[in-house]
Amino acid sequence: MGKKMVMVGMMLLLAFTSACSSTGNEENETAENNSTPGVVEEGPADPFGKYDQAITLTYGKEVDPTDKSLPAGDTPENNQYSRYVKDNLNIDTKVTWQAATGTNYEQKVNLAISSNDLPDALVVKDTQLRAMVKAGQLEDLTDAFNRYASPAMKSYMEKTNGVSAEAVTFDGKMYAIPSIQVHSDGVHQMWIRKDWLDKLGLEPPKTVEELENVAKAFVEQDPDGNGKNDTIGIAGQQNGGRLYANFLESTNNTYGLDPIFGAYKAYPGYWLKDDAGNPVYGSILPETKEALAKLRDMYANGLIDKELGIRKSASEPVVNGNAGIFFAPWWMGYGPLPDAIKNDPNANWQAYLLPLDDDGQFNAHMGAPSTVFVVVRKGYEHPEAVIKMLNLLIRDESKFDISVPVGHYPLRVPMSYMDESEYSAKALQEVLAGTKKPEDFTDPGYKLLAADIENVKKVKKEPYDNMDIQYWDPQADLGVWSRIYSLLVGSSSLQQDYNKVYSLLYSQTRTMESRWSNLKKLEDETFLKIIMGAAPLDTFDTFVSDWKKQGGDKITEEVKEYVK
Repeated sequence: MGKKMVMVGMMLLLAFTSACSSTGNEENETAENNSTPGVVEEGPADPFGKYDQAITLTYGKEVDPTDKSLPAGDTPENNQYSRYVKDNLNIDTKVTWQAATGTNYEQKVNLAISSNDLPDALVVKDTQLRAMVKAGQLEDLTDAFNRYASPAMKSYMEKTNGVSAEAVTFDGKMYAIPSIQVHSDGVHQMWIRKDWLDKLGLEPPKTVEELENVAKAFVEQDPDGNGKNDTIGIAGQQNGGRLYANFLESTNNTYGLDPIFGAYKAYPGYWLKDDAGNPVYGSILPETKEALAKLRDMYANGLIDKELGIRKSASEPVVNGNAGIFFAPWWMGYGPLPDAIKNDPNANWQAYLLPLDDDGQFNAHMGAPSTVFVVVRKGYEHPEAVIKMLNLLIRDESKFDISVPVGHYPLRVPMSYMDESEYSAKALQEVLAGTKKPEDFTDPGYKLLAADIENVKKVKKEPYDNMDIQYWDPQADLGVWSRIYSLLVGSSSLQQDYNKVYSLLYSQTRTMESRWSNLKKLEDETFLKIIMGAAPLDTFDTFVSDWKKQGGDKITEEVKEYVK
C-alpha cells in the first residue's frame, strides 16, 4: 500500500475515533466507572475508570543508572508514579525486568522478542514494533483505543495529520500507542559555555570556521582557570551513541554532531529528494563527504573529544566542567546541566541555532512525531489498561512532583502538541514581560503550561529577559528549574526561522528488515574511522559503492515506491 493510501486510511480512522470520543470534558468523564476486569465492555467507556478489583500489569523497565532522584525507600517499581496509577486506576504495575537506558534496554527488548518471553507491556522502537507485529506477538488495540483513549490523546494524534496513526497501523489494525513528540526533540542545537566565551572575549560562533576558532581557544587557553591542559572543545558521542540522527532514530541525539553536518547541507541518515525528485540516501551524497572531511580535520587538530565514540559516558566532561560545547535538543535542563551547575554554579550553558551554512541558514534534521511505542502482548486480558495509564499521565503530569523524573512513570512515552516547547517558551516570555496574562493561555492541550506560568518566578530572577545562569535560582526548586530552564534557554531559539529538513521515510521497507542492520553498521564504522583518522577520506567512496551493492540500490527503489 502506497503512503498516500495509508494516509487516507489513517485520516478516516482518526475521523472515526474522534466521532466515537466523548463530547464532554475529561473531568466529567472521570465521574463514572464502567470497567470490569477481563472484559472490554460494550457501550460508552470511561478513559479514566478505576477497576473495581485490582488488576496486575507486568512490564520491562528502562532505568537511568545515574539517576539518584528517587526518595529513600522508593524503587523503579514502587514510586510516586506507580502508586498514583494504583490509587487512581487500581492497576498494580510490576517490573518483570529492568535494564539501563539505551543499548542495554534495546538488547533486553530484542531478547524478549526473540525468545517470545514478553511481559504484559513494553516500550519499543519502530523496528521492534514491526518485528513483533510480524511475529504475531501483539494484541490488536484498535477497539480499546477507539473506546478508551481520552479526547486529549486523540487530539494529539490528530495534530500529526495521520502520521502517528500510520506508524502503528498494520493491515488496518492498531498494534501500539505511539509517542507524540514535540518538534524540538529533533532539533539539535549548539550548547556552549557562555562564561568561557566571556572570559576569553569571544562571541558565539556563527560559522564552522568560527566554531573551530572558539573550540581551539577552549582547548588551549585554560578557560576554566585551573592551570591544567584538561579542557575539551567539542564533546562528542559516547560508545554506542550516534554521530547524527537518522530516519529510524530521528530525535534526542544528545552529543551527536548534527549541526556541523547541517552547516554543509549534509543530512546523513535521512532519505531526501535529489534534483530530479527521486529518493536518495543522504549518507552517500558528496555533501556528507565534505562534512566528514571537516570533522576529520577538527578531530586531528584536537578540537573534538579525543575519546569520541569510545567514551563510556558523554555526559562526564560536561558534568565535570571539562567541555565547552556540545550539541543536543532543548531539554538539557533535565540533564546533564543540573549536575553541571552543582559542580560549578557559574557554568553558564546557553543554546543557539548554530553554526550556519554558507547562506547564513541553520539546517536541522527534523524528527518523526512518533519514535517510541507502547505495545501489549497478545492475549493480555486488559489491553485498555495501558491506554488508561497514558490518559492519566497526559491529564495529571502537571500535578506530579517533577523532582523525581517523570521517566519513572510506568510505560511512559511523551505525548503532547508538537509545538508545545516553543509555544510554552513564548508564553512564559510574554507573561514575564507583562505583555500577556496567565488567563490568556487556556488551551488544555498545553498540559504543563499553567503550572509553568505559576512556577516560573520561583526559579527565574530579574531581569527576566537575561538568561545567564546568575539570574536563576536552581536551589529554589530544582525540578521546576529543569523544566523552565529547558524552555526559556533551550526552546526560545526555536522561535526563529530555520530550515527544517524532514526524511521522506521514518520507517522500514521490506528489504531493510533483513539488510539495514549490516548497512548501518558499515556506515557507522566507516564514518567514525574517517573522522578519527583510522581510514583515509576516500574510504567514503568505497563505502558508497559497497552500500549500493549490498542492498542500498534495492532499498532506494522501495523507498521510491513508498513515497509515490
